Amino acid sequence: MNLPDYNFISVPLWLLNVLHILTLTLHLAAMNFMFGGIIVILLGKIDDRWNNPAVQKLVRLFPSAMAATVTLGVAPLLFVQMVFPGQVYSASIVSGWFWLAIVGVAIVLYYFLYGAAFAKQLGRQAVYLSLAFAGLLYISFIYSSTFAMAENPALIKMLYAAGQSGWIVNPDVGSYLFRWLHMIFGAVTVGAFFVGWIGKESAQVYKAGKSFYLWGMVSAMVLGFIYLVTFGDYILPFMRSPGIWWMTASLILSLGSLHFFFKQKFLFSGTMLFVSLLGMVATRHYARLVHLSDFFRPEELTVKPDYGPFLVFLVSFVIMLGFVWYMFRLFFKSPSK
Repeated sequence: MNLPDYNFISVPLWLLNVLHILTLTLHLAAMNFMFGGIIVILLGKIDDRWNNPAVQKLVRLFPSAMAATVTLGVAPLLFVQMVFPGQVYSASIVSGWFWLAIVGVAIVLYYFLYGAAFAKQLGRQAVYLSLAFAGLLYISFIYSSTFAMAENPALIKMLYAAGQSGWIVNPDVGSYLFRWLHMIFGAVTVGAFFVGWIGKESAQVYKAGKSFYLWGMVSAMVLGFIYLVTFGDYILPFMRSPGIWWMTASLILSLGSLHFFFKQKFLFSGTMLFVSLLGMVATRHYARLVHLSDFFRPEELTVKPDYGPFLVFLVSFVIMLGFVWYMFRLFFKSPSK
């Protein structure tokens, strides 16, 4: 009896890559607003912050941002597993319990965000947001360590041979520490933009957003370059890939976004920031290809066209975006906010 062959993709590879990059960018935009926004609110210099209307508006918005983050995060996870099933699945098995715990942590931190949004004693909001931030920190670390492991099949093989407990976190910390920190400060940058934009009516909130936007971006750039150095032998192949051009364009767009943010031209700033985020996601995609080039080449996958499921996804995705847009539109139109 011959087992069925599932080693193929049902749509062209370029389409999967485009959808992965686009959906992951949308996911990160929502997640970074929440992650970075919490940091700015907790650490920004805002007098009597819990009685500030702009701060309360942001806190009440976080549960909706969490819903958007989870919803928008499903598609990119599915797309990356369609192209890299063996690598991503194997890495998640090695860190199985830590990976599965993400679901429980996400549910709990969702409750903390609602607790902060509806807290009658405003002083408790700092506690709820701090606990939610701890959960987000855990999820981001496990994602970084697991996906970094997925780029090193030899490490996966060694770790799995040593034990199948599922209690193993990627021990090659140097391969993802600066990547993780780069993502955190990138989240601070995006979160600071939203804090400054949504809270622009409050001089202190906008000033806090502006400060975190500047230093978050500088820190993210420095950490990004350090992370690039950790590529070692993969630096030259990466320099020859389209990834270096995406990275350069993203850096230029980020600086342009900073310029317009300081001038309070939020439409230009936000557009440039979003495109720069998309460029960074594309950069990360090419970095993954370079790291896996000795083990796996996606372009060698067989394509067996089957557009039915793709059309179902596309229709569902468009409808979902419509609901997300409508949800935020209601929020911002509500006079109580």
